[in-house]
Amino acid sequence: MKLSFKQLATYVSLLIVGGGVGMIGSQYWVNQSQEKPNTSEPSVLVKPMINSNKLLAKPTESASSNFIAVAVERVGPAVVRIDSSRKITNDLPDALRSPLFRRFFGGDSPAEPKERVERGTGSGFILSQNGQIITNAHVVSGSQTVEVTLRDGRTFEGRVMGVDSVTDVAVVKINASSLPVVKLGKSAGLTPGQWAIAIGNPLGLDNTVTAGIISAIGRSSSQVGVPDKRVSFIQTDAAINPGNSGGPLLNDLGEVIGVNTAIRADAQGLGFAIPIETAQRVAEQLISKGKVDHPFLGVQMVDLTPTLRKEINENDDLKLKINRDQGVLIVRVMNDSPAAQAGIQQGDIIQKVEGKSVKSAAEVQAKVESSQIGENLQLEIVRNGQTQQMQIKPRAFPKERQN
Repeated sequence: MKLSFKQLATYVSLLIVGGGVGMIGSQYWVNQSQEKPNTSEPSVLVKPMINSNKLLAKPTESASSNFIAVAVERVGPAVVRIDSSRKITNDLPDALRSPLFRRFFGGDSPAEPKERVERGTGSGFILSQNGQIITNAHVVSGSQTVEVTLRDGRTFEGRVMGVDSVTDVAVVKINASSLPVVKLGKSAGLTPGQWAIAIGNPLGLDNTVTAGIISAIGRSSSQVGVPDKRVSFIQTDAAINPGNSGGPLLNDLGEVIGVNTAIRADAQGLGFAIPIETAQRVAEQLISKGKVDHPFLGVQMVDLTPTLRKEINENDDLKLKINRDQGVLIVRVMNDSPAAQAGIQQGDIIQKVEGKSVKSAAEVQAKVESSQIGENLQLEIVRNGQTQQMQIKPRAFPKERQN
């Protein structure tokens, strides 16, 4: 079977290392005019404080026999609801928005307003006692301020400190003190089968708790269906629905191991979370700089398999002859990119990054993400059967690709 370029796209694990960013999930926005707006998943970036290890009040005796209840009692007060709004401008000419035009071509509904307000709801959790909150970027997209509601009923105006659409992380700040905070755990070392607990406000149902297990770890963005993101997702069967986005995923000790994100509208029994290490690293930059600079190479890659190797070699249009069954194949090099300037070519196979073997595009992506902009990144590639050492200097991810 011959492989066309369109077919090859289905194998691409990363559209672009440091590639473009799109929406991570559906925007559950509703018109302000609706009496009961549907929930949405706006995203909010909150500055995570490293010193926010303080546990909440000690669980009561009644909860001590159930580890889920213990975890929820500790963390629940630090989980917030985030309500955001944005203005949508209708650019249609007045004539096309008129009742007469709509009567003949679009029904008898009133004329479309030039501007309307759409609202959405998501979740977040408090990282510092002075009101730094982390959430998903798509929860607060398009908003400068949001309304933050604590479990005890208090509400605050929250300022969006920064949004990173590449990882779907955002930070929000409220003016308050002595707030309850979460305890951060680690996603590194998680194994499928471990307990997972999600807390959030799905579908407008505040303070909802769901539990399940870690179903898988290291899900690449392309596997999850969002190849424009730079996240290695945690997969769980704990129910995560619209409105859960930005809430915490906990381990059995009540420690935050991930940020829940409802990225698959068609998912049933599947949920995904951003590892807390990724969210924390991004949030710290958003707090300090208001933005995140992601290293960028400018290549498209695909994971090699024996089957894919055979199909590529049989496709005359590709003009590639691959002699390896494993590795990461470069299928495209962007013009004037760091990769092009370093001499990387289509058909090169990445075998090692910084001296360590890689077998998937997701592994390469992770190593590039942890590299330093402007500093040499060592690659070992195979070209025409010959091993070569290459040095490439990542640049900051192009701003236009983040929108």
